[in-house]
Amino acid sequence: MGIRVKKGDTVEVIAGDDRGERGQVLRVLPKDKWVVVSGVNLVKKHQRPIRAGRGRVQPGIIQFEAPIDLSNVMPVCPHCKEPTRVGFERLEDGRKVRICKRCGQSLD
Repeated sequence: MGIRVKKGDTVEVIAGDDRGERGQVLRVLPKDKWVVVSGVNLVKKHQRPIRAGRGRVQPGIIQFEAPIDLSNVMPVCPHCKEPTRVGFERLEDGRKVRICKRCGQSLD
């Protein structure tokens, strides 16, 4: 089974509080089936000042993108600009590429 979402892809959230939002994939965590999307699922964390080793952590309230489940996002095709399901195709040279199920164009 191939990976349908990769780092750098534009995805649309299809379920949850941020439904309808689009953003770029910052990280993919395939073991946990999570993805981190810029500007989506923002959470606030109250950070205490920590001095571990030489590094310091800035205290205060920090805001960051929390992971979202992979099943709650759908890749956006760069050609038709619509959320799409992903298919896979083998090229003549043996490479496996992701294709848009709406327009048939390559996502890679």
